[in-house]
Amino acid sequence: MSHDRAFINNVTTRTIEISCGVIYDYRVKYNEFVELRKERREQQQRAYENQQKEIADAKEFIERFRYKPTKAVQVQSRIKMLEKIVPIEVDEVDNKTMRLKFPPAIRSGNYPVICEGVAKSYGDHTVFSGVDLTIKRGEKVAFVGRNGEGKTTLVKCIMGEIPFDGTLTIGHNIQIGYYAQNQAQLLDDEVTVHDTIDNVATGPIRTRINDILGAFMFGGEAGQKKVKVLSGGERSRLAMIRLLLTPNNLLILDEPTNHLDMASKDVLKEAIQAFDGTVIVVSHDREFLDGLVSKVYEFADGKVREHLGGIYDFLQKKNLDNLADIGRMKGAPAVQAAQDKASAGKDDYEARKEQERRKRKVQKKIDDCEKEVERISKEIKDIEEWLSTPTGAQNPAMFEAYGKLKNDLAEAEKRWEEAMIEGESL
Repeated sequence: MSHDRAFINNVTTRTIEISCGVIYDYRVKYNEFVELRKERREQQQRAYENQQKEIADAKEFIERFRYKPTKAVQVQSRIKMLEKIVPIEVDEVDNKTMRLKFPPAIRSGNYPVICEGVAKSYGDHTVFSGVDLTIKRGEKVAFVGRNGEGKTTLVKCIMGEIPFDGTLTIGHNIQIGYYAQNQAQLLDDEVTVHDTIDNVATGPIRTRINDILGAFMFGGEAGQKKVKVLSGGERSRLAMIRLLLTPNNLLILDEPTNHLDMASKDVLKEAIQAFDGTVIVVSHDREFLDGLVSKVYEFADGKVREHLGGIYDFLQKKNLDNLADIGRMKGAPAVQAAQDKASAGKDDYEARKEQERRKRKVQKKIDDCEKEVERISKEIKDIEEWLSTPTGAQNPAMFEAYGKLKNDLAEAEKRWEEAMIEGESL
């Protein structure tokens, strides 16, 4: 048993589905099963619609000619036909799928997370050092690496849960939605599953709480369970639903798919893809990350390295089959090739880091100039209002101050334009 779609598709040749009390045996791998299941349901739907039309036509004939002696034989024939019909049922499996969107949140600053020389050690053990990264608003990035390489540690640094060395800046207007295994322990044990979600849901989404619970395997009576009787996996799923219904503009998800089945993962993935905020995902699930992230940060050997592109671009570049193999290349030739490539690309990597530093410096200059222009403009407006009064119009000092501010504004606007031009050149 596994919920790793890529793993299942690569190693299995037969798929057995249990749906609505019926077992279906497909002698194909998972991806082909998905297509065949879709075709099966479409065929069922067409057969169901044809049967319903046949039943409706028969009933109409019976009602129309029930009392005509010349049609008695045909009427009885149709009555017997209706009695023998076995209703066609359409599988409900696909009816449980749903689309879920995160509630809207306020717009965040341009750079939700900036790390400059961030390092973390425990005693003599250095988890990572020299971490320089900038995550822009709207980016969806992955933290990948073997366990113990510092992915969750950096997340805790971002959350402010642990001390660290270096500079870590959280941007303006950031509302963080954080999912980790320990978040499940913060749920109220005495509240039911349904009420846990009902207490955070707002607006029209409240009418769909049962659908949402069903999509995350809390269908039927499971919604009336108290949190205290849930297993660890169930609590984690419930914590995930709460996060989905809370307005945030920065999501940090630490192994979000560990306790989800494939249908639930699809619901979560679609919601994140439609999310217009910023996302950091710590995960080993390559199928979940595929098509979701556009940048990968690799944690290995005490360093954090940036890789542009999706998760399969990263795996191909590293000559890996899956994320569990990070740090272990496929054979000696691959190791040597990777080392040669890393050496050749070292200068490029350093150049990119320097470019990012210059971008941050220029962006700060642009922001400062904008604030200065706004400040001077406000002072000018205040003086203009004062000069429009009889008292202000007779004050020579105010006219002198007004002229100086106009000159200051022209200089500030010039500096702002120069900074913008510098920024565009980068």
